[in-house]
Amino acid sequence: MIRILVKASSAIVQAGLESLLREDPALRLVGGESGRSQKAGLTTEVSPDVLLVETETLADSSARQAMDSALAGGPVVVLVRNPALEPVADALRAGVKAVLPSGLSGPEIIAAIEAAAAGLVVLHASDVESLLPAPGTISSRPSATLVEPLTAREIEVLRLLAGGLGNKEIASRLDISEHTVKFHVASIMGKLGAASRTEAVTLGLRHGLILI
Repeated sequence: MIRILVKASSAIVQAGLESLLREDPALRLVGGESGRSQKAGLTTEVSPDVLLVETETLADSSARQAMDSALAGGPVVVLVRNPALEPVADALRAGVKAVLPSGLSGPEIIAAIEAAAAGLVVLHASDVESLLPAPGTISSRPSATLVEPLTAREIEVLRLLAGGLGNKEIASRLDISEHTVKFHVASIMGKLGAASRTEAVTLGLRHGLILI
């Protein structure tokens, strides 16, 4: 069960998001549905597993509060009107797990929440492209910064991590044991110099090893 606190730009949007999330039995809303979560701040009254914020821009006060929450260690998913025009990299550096268009479908929003709860980063395709190194730069520098090149199997595991899959799902997809998956994940983190699965995915993107 994933506990979610919703913070929206208006009561109508708030009600719509909460109604959508309430339909999924794996999700549980916290903070109330009548605006209490709007008035009580973001996480002072409750302890959600994921904070979902809908905002006009990343410069809004609610978005800045969300980044403060992310810096404190809480997974945050931000829905903005046009993320392509926003400083997405700044939000990621602040610890936000997802910056996505507010017009996503219900299943897409839920998938982003589940990925954030698992510690993964979720971005719109256009934002991923803008954050990747320019063509020609990958071959000139990344491999030298790796502790050791990843094997083909480790790249497969890294791609599945980036897709939001857990160890059990990866094991099933690759027809290997969970123990083997854990071994690969540990090896991937060591070779990339990552302190977490999320950082491993971020570094994998930076090195051009994977695309989300």
